Amino acid sequence: MKADNQLYNENCNTSKGDSEIDNVAVTPFESALSRLQCVLVARRTATNPEGVSWAQYDTLHFLQQFQPMIPSMIGEKLGFTRSKTSKILRSLKEKELIEQESGENDKRELVTRLSHKGLMFLQRAELSRHNMADIVASKMSQGEIAIFTELCNRASDLLYAETPVSHDD
Repeated sequence: MKADNQLYNENCNTSKGDSEIDNVAVTPFESALSRLQCVLVARRTATNPEGVSWAQYDTLHFLQQFQPMIPSMIGEKLGFTRSKTSKILRSLKEKELIEQESGENDKRELVTRLSHKGLMFLQRAELSRHNMADIVASKMSQGEIAIFTELCNRASDLLYAETPVSHDD
């Protein structure tokens, strides 16, 4: 895997251009948050040759926890419209990350579960997260790790609470 600085430089445009956005003062905090986000996204992209989108990943992760499920329940639990759920599942099936078969009671409803390839994808993503945690933890004290963990959880909670829910396709 490429070094984090190289991933960051390739995926995060830090050059200034002529736009209204450039006139806004960026605080060191905003810059640090942006840089962390870029590195995390770049690392995810490097370990995602299947090109799985965030919504597709959420669907796979949800299926891993609650499979098998029917598409209507997946969409309802993840807040997706029927058409968005259908597009996501169709793409995941084309990538051979899920399997679908007709339900026993209702042949029109497709029972959906992870395929072996889908499970391997999620295990690879988990290994990548463990690897990132190991890299960071190896350079921090236990106290720094505890503070970083607390701050990450707090920031995530704050952002999650302020994230508008969109049901559009």
